[in-house]
Amino acid sequence: MQVLRGMVDILPAEARRWQWIEAVFRETASRFGYGEIRTPLLEHAELYERSVGDTTDIVQKEMYVFDDRGGRTVALRPEGTAGVVRAFVEHKLYGRETLPLKLFYMGPMFRYERPQSGRQRQFHQFGVEALGSDDPFLDAEIISLAWFFLQSIGLDTVELHLGSIGCPGCRLRYRERLIRHLLPHRDELCEDCRRRLDTNPLRILDCKIDGDKPFVRSAPTILDDLCDDCKTHFTQVQTALDALGVPYTIDPHLARGLDYYTKTVFEFIDTRIGAKSTVLAGGRYNGLVKELGGPDLPGIGFAAGVERLMLLLEKKAVPSGAAAAFDVVVSGFGTGQDVAWKLLFALREAGVRAEWSFDQKKLKAVLRDADRAGARYVVLVGDDETVRGEVTLKDLKSGEQTTFSQETLVERLKTLLS
Repeated sequence: MQVLRGMVDILPAEARRWQWIEAVFRETASRFGYGEIRTPLLEHAELYERSVGDTTDIVQKEMYVFDDRGGRTVALRPEGTAGVVRAFVEHKLYGRETLPLKLFYMGPMFRYERPQSGRQRQFHQFGVEALGSDDPFLDAEIISLAWFFLQSIGLDTVELHLGSIGCPGCRLRYRERLIRHLLPHRDELCEDCRRRLDTNPLRILDCKIDGDKPFVRSAPTILDDLCDDCKTHFTQVQTALDALGVPYTIDPHLARGLDYYTKTVFEFIDTRIGAKSTVLAGGRYNGLVKELGGPDLPGIGFAAGVERLMLLLEKKAVPSGAAAAFDVVVSGFGTGQDVAWKLLFALREAGVRAEWSFDQKKLKAVLRDADRAGARYVVLVGDDETVRGEVTLKDLKSGEQTTFSQETLVERLKTLLS
């Protein structure tokens, strides 16, 4: 039996690197005042059709959709925002919590697309959402949180691209101009973009096949169609980012792939894992709460692909920061085995990462396995130590070996490790 195409096993050595990057994201989000939310992997398919948009590639081509035994049409989670907003509405958090409500999530998502480097059919995302405020300073906070997180994991070469797609009124005006510009080139578009020209022309700007063609790059920009309110909002976001010293490039053709976006949109990109590869992206979605049955409250957020971040970390050779698996390995010989076994659990109860030396009867093998496990110390209890009520502690780094009473082992080791 082998893993399904597009699914990947994360083995223990790699999992430690994942744990490190998850801890950095969790700490960063918490520092900015964001609390964790966990939503189901399985939702009604209609949730994504109404939020992501029934003309998007995600809904039309990529979702894992099936009927469950109750006859309900359900989907595996393809992105995180819709589920968070659904929970916000369902539990009436807008009436129970101080707004803006600031949330973060992390976990697996599923899209049926062609597997490639940094992109699998089961993939993982970090994300944040802030619901209940249209303040441009909130946009700047979300973007600066993303920037700070990327800096914290050592990705200081990613570029922030910033844009605005305005409100629905702005987009309606722009849509008409964009169609007029692209219509003469209809036959030059890929099959998907010929369909998008009728259903969702803004997605053509983001197409991996047509997006860089000269007639697409020369298309009019939505920034010229922004209403006064959207222009002011976009200017204030830039001013707030300038004050923080967060560098960015205005991208007039920036278009996100989901229908719920409004006003501010942004991407952090890096070219080292493919041309214009997006590693983190987001924007405002001011009509989504209302669309899902809640009050007319605004929202903004972002998501980052963990696999792409891990790929960048490998290419940059940034140390994972993951700690060794164990601090100490404990081994007993002869009559010392029972004593050593009890000491092992005393160390674990005290918060020390301790491991038993399984299946090893010789000291040389114990020391070899401890070194492979990344342990700093080895605790040895043999017949002589048992009679004297002592233990032998060996420092694998310095080679120094000391003997002291069994009763003081826990405190001595905690002191050494601190």
